[in-house]
Amino acid sequence: MIAVAERINGMFSDVKKAIINHDPRPIQELARRQSESGASYLDVNVGTAASDQLSVMKWLVEVTQEVTDTPLSIDSQKLEVVKAGLEAAKGACLINSCKGQPEELDKYIPLALEKNASLVCLTIDKQGIPQDIDKRVEIAASIVAKAAEYGLDPTRLLIDPILFPLNVDQKQPALMLEVFRQIKYISDPPPRIIVGLSNLSQGTKERSLVNRTFLAMALAAGLDAAVMDVLDENLMNVAICADMILNKQIYSDSFLKAARRAEIKA
Repeated sequence: MIAVAERINGMFSDVKKAIINHDPRPIQELARRQSESGASYLDVNVGTAASDQLSVMKWLVEVTQEVTDTPLSIDSQKLEVVKAGLEAAKGACLINSCKGQPEELDKYIPLALEKNASLVCLTIDKQGIPQDIDKRVEIAASIVAKAAEYGLDPTRLLIDPILFPLNVDQKQPALMLEVFRQIKYISDPPPRIIVGLSNLSQGTKERSLVNRTFLAMALAAGLDAAVMDVLDENLMNVAICADMILNKQIYSDSFLKAARRAEIKA
């Protein structure tokens, strides 16, 4: 699976402090540790740590790339901040994220094509986040159709149906599994599916257990990627083991070590 490491985010107190102090060391330590833990991408998000988000995004990208070649996920709801991150980035990135409204897609899809980036699109329309399966899948289908108009390959499109916290609406996780299954029938090849995994366990006591259990179930239902805590070794072990059980990795007695060696090498 595609593991997008979540920790270089100004919403975390240590990252916020580093941004305020313009101290690259905590950022670079997180970049190293997450890369060594098997991250496919490092998510870079200014969050609420600075008013000048453009310059801080550029700085975060630059200091992160000084210590690792792991591709970056440029994460912001502001298009100009995303552009600033992409301009500073080396190599192909992931853009995280774009709302599934036509006027937003018309801005972000051409940018993804121009920068050879993959694009995360949220199942949000003008009415907000849908609560049911059908509406989420309908928005996902409209996103895929719009991407096809521009010639963006579905494999570079990641649909985020948006996880709610478990303690807010306990029905949602089970509904999401069916959303994943149905999105896989939208096109051939289908778009990829991504979630912000930590959203599910927000406010719960057993966060790691909730995340691990749902991740295994979600991968079996068609999930391809997650923004997640790659520093949680047990969580990463579940991701690796699920891929192996689903016949996406070759089994050996040392499959955990083999997968990590392959991730670090890649």
